Amino acid sequence: MHEIFHGTTVIPVVTLERVADAVPLASALLRAGLRLVEVTLRTPASLSAISEIARRLPDTVVGAGTVLTGADVRRAAEAGARFLVSPGLTPDLVAAGLGSELPYVPGAVTPSEIIAAREQGFSLLKFFPAVASGGVEALRQLAPVFSGIAFCPTGGLNDANAADFLSLPNVPMVGGAWLAPADLIAAGDWAGIEERARRAARLKPR
Repeated sequence: MHEIFHGTTVIPVVTLERVADAVPLASALLRAGLRLVEVTLRTPASLSAISEIARRLPDTVVGAGTVLTGADVRRAAEAGARFLVSPGLTPDLVAAGLGSELPYVPGAVTPSEIIAAREQGFSLLKFFPAVASGGVEALRQLAPVFSGIAFCPTGGLNDANAADFLSLPNVPMVGGAWLAPADLIAAGDWAGIEERARRAARLKPR
């Protein structure tokens, strides 16, 4: 976990409709200085896209997001994912995620969910949907209650507010789809995505 995420402040979260877009997209992100990419398991192309990135871009650390079931965990691992991210947490996901021996970041938003995740040994959690769930202020209030728990907020983040999240003591990194929106991917605008990624790579806490 530490080896993969150390020094990372922004994880691009991408949804791919076409396998052919996987390597050009990940290459644009890598040129911008972002070596991690989370490919969501939301489309039929997602697992093949993960495989292509893992096979052809060894300097990129590709992970699987929107992991919802134990079967998703197994398929993502077989495809070559090097980390796993879920929007929530269930007993099935805990067993499969820990059993995979891959870095696994489950989701938790409410205090009860955070306590349940901590009892399972998790100290880094996804906070989704971040802005809709109270955003910066919610995470600020959770910090003193859950010492030792860090969050990766995603959902509703952008160039304008990402630095506000990164300024919090319990937010070492953020995830965002704003770096590679669907319209730019569909248009093959890798230069535009690279520019967005370069700005994200320069993000500093306010």
